[in-house]
Formats: sequence, structure tokens, C-alpha cells
Amino acid sequence: MKTVRFLFLFILSCACVAANAQQIPSAITADPPQDKAHPAAMESFQIPSHGVPLNALMYIAAGAGPHPAVILLHGFPGNEKNLDLAQAMRRAGWNVLYFNYRGSWGTPGDFSFTHCMEDVASAIAYLRDPANATKLRVDAKRIVLIGHSMGGFMTAYGGAHDDRVLAIGLISAANFGAVASAMSSGNGESGATTKLAAVLAANGMAPLHGCTPESLAQEAVAHRTEWGYEGFAKALAGRPVLMISSDDGLAAQSKLFAGLLHKDGDTRVTELHLATDHGYSDQRIALEAAVLTWLAGLPVH
Repeated sequence: MKTVRFLFLFILSCACVAANAQQIPSAITADPPQDKAHPAAMESFQIPSHGVPLNALMYIAAGAGPHPAVILLHGFPGNEKNLDLAQAMRRAGWNVLYFNYRGSWGTPGDFSFTHCMEDVASAIAYLRDPANATKLRVDAKRIVLIGHSMGGFMTAYGGAHDDRVLAIGLISAANFGAVASAMSSGNGESGATTKLAAVLAANGMAPLHGCTPESLAQEAVAHRTEWGYEGFAKALAGRPVLMISSDDGLAAQSKLFAGLLHKDGDTRVTELHLATDHGYSDQRIALEAAVLTWLAGLPVH
């Protein structure tokens, strides 16, 4: 009897493992077939943005295309670049554009949050240029923004200010408007600036040029109302939105944004919480699986 029970439990456990394995997109574990005429490739180039060339690279999927494209936005200051996620998305048939904002990681110019917003718009415009779209095998009508941390905020802002962006994905997005507003309550603008500057300094400023924690904090506090998620939600209503959160203290902001989107009639909001740190250090496969599954369900046209 014990032997039968053991065999039953063993078979059940194997079935569960197989079921879980089926939920992992094949692009995470296997390379696609090689296309000798149009192989997978990587192109490095510079994107013009307000007189400054942004250092950029594109992971190009195999096949003639044109391929849908993700613009992958890094956080503050950008230590976690999520390039493993970029590679997985390419294996799934997506082109992925990665770039460094002005004043970050060797890109010339001065870093500021406003410059980051402008740089995102410049990156979108670059991919929509017919010559660039042809060269990079990009479907300019299917551009998706995905960002991590500060990049999540830039994703929300970029999607809200460009109604031709197909969809947006937020990974532990930081709501600068909400943070600055909360810090201003009871502390005034001066106190909020001091508190936020300390948070920014703790995250590291070495890869950034032309700014200080104080200058960035002043910028966020000054724009705290217009940078709130309330306005973004109204502009994004109706488009697919992916919201992934972790145990990093930002989950409540994601919940708030999701609630605002639902309130404004967006029925295509996908939420997922992963019990891990801000960098998703021990949930990389789960993160990739969630993003690829969501991308696979986006509209074809």
C-alpha cells in the first residue's frame, strides 16, 4: 500500500512539474531556428535627442520581419539593465531597443528626469523613422514601452504622452509624483527636497553626470502634481498595461495605479506580484515568463 501511495505521489509531482514547465515560454529555454537570410543580430548606434547622441543598441530578432519592438528603459541609476529579459524577448520574436539617457553611463549631456522623458520620446521617434525601421526590421506600428523602477515611471509618462504606443509594461515602477507629494505633506517643499535627495543619493550617483541628488529632488518636488499617476491613467485608459511588483516597498504604488486605470475604464490591466527584491534577483525566470506571456497576448495590429 505504501508503495502504491509513493508511486501515486511521485506521478502527481511529475505531472505538476510538467504543468509548470508548460507555463514557461519556450523562448526562455530554447533558441529559435536560425535564419541564414535574416539572422538574429545586434546593432549599436546613437539616437539624436535634443542635440545629444544617446548611446543605444538594438537586439534584432531572426527573420525578415518587420518585428514588433520593445523599448526597454532602465532605472535609477541603471545598475540592473535587464538585458537577460531583452535576450528572451528577442528569442520570442521581438526587437529590443536599449539606450542610456542623457548624462548616464557614458552618454553625453546632463542627467535629469525631464531629459529622460524627452529621451524616451526621441527613441520612439527614431524607431518610427521609415529608414531606421527598415534597417532594423521594426514594425513601427507595434512599439511597446517596458521599464524598471525609474524606467517604469518613464514608461508610464511616455505611454501617456504618446497614444500610438501600443502598450506599456511597468516593473516595480517608481511614482515620482506620489513620492514627492507624500514627502511634501507636513514637510513643505524644502523638507521634501532634503528627504528625497537622501533617497536618491543612497541609490548611487556615480554613473550620472551633470546633476546632484538635490537638483533631481528639486525637479521632482516642483513637478509632483503633473507627474502623478492620476493624469497618466486617463491618457492610458483602454491600452494593455502590465504591472509587476515585488517586496521592495513599491507594490502599493502599483496597486494605486492599477486602481486608477480600472476606474478610468481600462479592462486590459495585468497585475503580478513576485516575492523578491527590487532587482528580481531570484525571480528572473518568473519575470521573463510574465513579460513574454503578456507580449504574446498583445494585439497583432
